[in-house]
Amino acid sequence: MNKATETLTFSEQVNFLVTNRLPRRWLTLFIGRFSKIENPIITKISLTIWQWFAEDLRLDEAKKTKFTSLHDCFTRELKDGARVIDETADIVTSPCDAIVGEFGEINDGQLFQAKGFPYQLNELIPDVNVSDKYKNGKFITLRLKSSMYHRFHSPINCHVNKVTYISGDTWNVNPIALKKVERLFCKNERAVIDLHTGSEQHHITLVPVAAILVASMKFNFIKPTLDLLYQGPNEIDCKQSFTKGDEMGYFQHGSTIILFASSNYTFCEEVKKGARVNVGNALLEGHLI
Repeated sequence: MNKATETLTFSEQVNFLVTNRLPRRWLTLFIGRFSKIENPIITKISLTIWQWFAEDLRLDEAKKTKFTSLHDCFTRELKDGARVIDETADIVTSPCDAIVGEFGEINDGQLFQAKGFPYQLNELIPDVNVSDKYKNGKFITLRLKSSMYHRFHSPINCHVNKVTYISGDTWNVNPIALKKVERLFCKNERAVIDLHTGSEQHHITLVPVAAILVASMKFNFIKPTLDLLYQGPNEIDCKQSFTKGDEMGYFQHGSTIILFASSNYTFCEEVKKGARVNVGNALLEGHLI
């Protein structure tokens, strides 16, 4: 094991202890409120500290250069043309900027959050009308680092009839946590968004999973913000159509989106575990008829 790997492993271990052994709900609520303080000095200090810990934070892509708060920076928009959307009709694109985690086949409803850590699809998506479509389908886990662009976009042309909100915990979703906490995604706060493709054979569903310091999902097409304080209905009806690449919403800090596809999709050759993908990059091909 080289020194770089040792350092990374130690860093991840410390990160796990700090972010998962503290009161997660309290810390998440505190950071959520703190991040929205609009004070030039606090914002400047907060961004400086953040950049110390996130060397890959790229604000040169942002539409604006000055931010009123930490939250304003977290949820920043990008300059026009900063992301190129693959317009090929058969292609499912990445809904977010992310690091590719586990991906592959779902075998009789079982998939993996990390090597040796399986979980059941119907625990993540309790609605059998949705989960059964992917019992032997495909999945790909997309992890948004805190430094990344936090808005997510439609991966296909589709329409959405409802958002299902599932309240839960706020475990960190970094790699070390995924190797330590069994069924982590099934425990965390999350939403299920079934994307109707217009085809009876091709199915795509997104499951944004919140995490510590996040626990806030804002969708542009429904009124409520889904967070730890939300006490409304679990199923929120809506009627919204999307063109591939249209913005759907954002995380407050950074988290994970798990994309599910029916078995007739195949992964594009560019999809590799640990690889960086951006909004609009090709993930799967579906051969639509």
